[in-house]
Amino acid sequence: MSLQLIARDLYRLQQEVERLEKELAECPPAGHEALKLNLAQAKTERDQMRRMLDGRLDRRSGSGKR
Repeated sequence: MSLQLIARDLYRLQQEVERLEKELAECPPAGHEALKLNLAQAKTERDQMRRMLDGRLDRRSGSGKR
């Protein structure tokens, strides 16, 4: 997966996390559990994508150094 695609997916996931956090803050307590599960999953996906991007950037910047 290219850096551009990873960055695009990371941005999309960050937006999703922000949307879910806002929705959770505004929803009645009865709907919190489902939103909390969705938010946790979105955060996990976002963090995985961030690690993937960081790993690619580390390899890219380290490839010219010896």
